[in-house]
Amino acid sequence: MTVKDYKSDDSVTEDLNFREALPSSSQNKTSKIHKIVTEGELNQLAQIRPLIFNFREQSALKDCLKMLEKKVAEYDIIQEFMDLEFKNLPGEFIFGNQPSNREKNRYRDILPYDSTRVPLGKGKDYINASYVRIVNYEEEYFYIASQGPLPGTVDDFWQMVLENNSNIIAMITREIEGGIIKCYHYWPTSLKKPLELKCLRIFLENYQILQYFTIRMFQIVEKSTGTSHFVKHLQFTKWPDHGTPASADGFIKYVRYVRKSHLTGPLVVHCSAGVGRTGVFLCVDVVFCAIEKNYSFDIMNIVTQMREQRPGMIQTKEQYHFCYEIVLKVLQKLLTLD
Repeated sequence: MTVKDYKSDDSVTEDLNFREALPSSSQNKTSKIHKIVTEGELNQLAQIRPLIFNFREQSALKDCLKMLEKKVAEYDIIQEFMDLEFKNLPGEFIFGNQPSNREKNRYRDILPYDSTRVPLGKGKDYINASYVRIVNYEEEYFYIASQGPLPGTVDDFWQMVLENNSNIIAMITREIEGGIIKCYHYWPTSLKKPLELKCLRIFLENYQILQYFTIRMFQIVEKSTGTSHFVKHLQFTKWPDHGTPASADGFIKYVRYVRKSHLTGPLVVHCSAGVGRTGVFLCVDVVFCAIEKNYSFDIMNIVTQMREQRPGMIQTKEQYHFCYEIVLKVLQKLLTLD
């Protein structure tokens, strides 16, 4: 079984691109912002194309598209979501409910299972985050699904990123939505001034604001050793306060760019609670990878696997429908290619 948490075949090129986009730390105060990605490159990434695209594979994709369209048209996916809601998934939440850990939870009713929680340090300290492994055919996709950091959990969050050797943070929320705080601002905003944490110093090295998401390049320095780590922070900024995005196009580009940027460790993905939008991201990412490799996929099975490892993944029928909408759009576009 292949575990998708290591460098891909083109990771050397991607790593070079990553380093080239980073100004030298010693020149932070005078260096200019460098463009990290072009709109043309994003459009190309959004053109998902299978490794094999012969007549047989096109026929299989057409059958898949018809089946998905039928399920959506006949509201079968609503019944699927209801069936998911009634599935009894036993799990314990002892660590999340401990008095010393309650203030580390953004929402009292959204806690990680003890069996899949992400432990911190030698003491296996608590953070509201879960390991999620999704298997499709012979491949396993490895994620950390986390709540958005609170003021008191910023150090813990960055510790988790480093301990898991993750080079990507995918953030699918704005800090404030509809006047409600969804996530604490846990990163530096100035090229000139790093974020000082207890054990870490975080530098903003470069950034780019795009139509649908913002890219930030961070250098993280361990104060005790001087060791540097590089992390790319990708914040999707066009998810509305209520419901789902009006257009799937921007989210498709975002998911594809996150996957392309992945080099090491599990993908760290968070929204506010780490279950709704985070679940949508994980689901469509796995489906996109399946389409590329000519694998079949089952959205309900993917969501079931997620919920077995973090409760409540994909919270609403609207989010579940959005997963289907995105996949339909990708398949429809693919089948119009020459």
